[in-house]
Amino acid sequence: MNKETTVSRIKELGLLAVLRGPSEALTVKMVEALIAGGVLGIEVTFSTPNAPAVVKELHRKYGDQIVLGMGTLTKVEHAQQAVDAGASFLVSPHTDDELAAAMTATGLATMMGAVTPSEVVHAYKLGSDVVKLFPGSLGGPAYLKALRDPLPDIPLMPTGGVQVENIADWFAAGAVAVGAGGALCPRPFAEAGQFEMISERARLYMDAVRKARE
Repeated sequence: MNKETTVSRIKELGLLAVLRGPSEALTVKMVEALIAGGVLGIEVTFSTPNAPAVVKELHRKYGDQIVLGMGTLTKVEHAQQAVDAGASFLVSPHTDDELAAAMTATGLATMMGAVTPSEVVHAYKLGSDVVKLFPGSLGGPAYLKALRDPLPDIPLMPTGGVQVENIADWFAAGAVAVGAGGALCPRPFAEAGQFEMISERARLYMDAVRKARE
C-alpha cells in the first residue's frame, strides 16, 4: 500500500485505534476484538511490549484488510524497525527534525505530533502527511477549529481526549480523522479477558464516526 493510498484510507476510515497493549499476546487479541467491532485503522505504539513482533503478526494475519501502523516513534531507529515489521504508517508524539527525516525517508505515510500553530506548520513543512494534534484534550474541538481557520490546508488528526460523546464535535471542527486510545480499547478489559466489551466499544465509536459525517 503506497503512501497516498494509506492516507486516503485513514481519512476514509476516520478512526485510528491507538494501542498501548499490556503484552504481545493480549495486544493481538485487542486488535482482533477491534476488527470484530469494525475498527480497521490500527496504530500499535512502541510502548507496547515487543511492538514490532506484534505488528509483524498482525501484518501476516490481516494484510491490507486493515490499515496498520506504528506509533510513539521517539528514536530514529524506530522508523526502520516499523518498516521491517510491515507498518504502513508512522506516528510520533512530537516533532523532531532528525526523527522527521528518518520517518519521511521510509516513504510511508507519516503523522507527527504538534500542539501550537508554529509546531503544526513546522511538522507539515518537515513532511508530515497529517499533523497529529496531541494531546487533543488540551484544547478540545474548539482549539482544533481555531487552528484550522488560519491553516485550512494542513490536515489535522486529534489524539487524546477523543470520546464517543465528542467525535461529532471533532469532525465539525475540521478533523480529517481521530485517534482514540484507552477510551476505545481499555487495557483493563484486555487484562480481564473482556474482549467482547472492546468490540462493543469499537462499534459505538465507528457508529459515532459515521453519524458525525452524515
